[in-house]
Amino acid sequence: MNFKTGEIFGIDKPYGKSSFGALAHVRYVLSKHVGYKVKIGHAGTLDPLATGVLILCTGKCTKQIEQLQSHTKEYTATLQLGATTVSYDMEHPVNETFPTEHITRELIEQKLAGFVGDIQQVPPTYSACKVNGDRAYALRRAGEEVRLQPKNVHIDEIMLTDFDPIKMQVSIRVVCGKGTYIRALARDLGRALQSGAYLTALRRTRVGEIKAEDCIDFDHIQEWIEQQEIEK
Repeated sequence: MNFKTGEIFGIDKPYGKSSFGALAHVRYVLSKHVGYKVKIGHAGTLDPLATGVLILCTGKCTKQIEQLQSHTKEYTATLQLGATTVSYDMEHPVNETFPTEHITRELIEQKLAGFVGDIQQVPPTYSACKVNGDRAYALRRAGEEVRLQPKNVHIDEIMLTDFDPIKMQVSIRVVCGKGTYIRALARDLGRALQSGAYLTALRRTRVGEIKAEDCIDFDHIQEWIEQQEIEK
């Protein structure tokens, strides 16, 4: 392997770690091993509370990041119905609850079908979207109001994989294009059900042809590097 001419590989990002934090750790371990600072970037942010495929590019392969970001992505997600949080996930506590007695599996499947295809989606305000040069999440955490404009996104497929009518929890599999926020999809599904919803779990299982099972375990990056034949 030659990290100067460039390599592309996937890591399985763990829960609670930001994409930047995961990238920084890999850069540190790689650079220490090869004896020079490795140029490295990632092809698509994963929320800290999400796990799964994070594509890393080194050296000259960083020029391919934009192309890699356009690849189809696949996620599995678990949603809690009947409540919302300001970030649409578990980063913040529940701020409002809603009725769920009317929700059935058939209704969920019907509403999910309405999100397939080209849709307009408003990104979460707790996100890395920029507002006049500032990150939206930074403005929100500073107590400022943030309004984001809808963006055109494409969802290829949504499958309801499980529904627990007692706990009012839903599991889905989503295949989608660049820029799609699964947290925003949870928010919009809750509204479509005339209730509320937020994410309790999110895993990116595929980016393009790279699947989670093909990725390097984040906790074993050091061992993986030591096993490679690296041109220094």
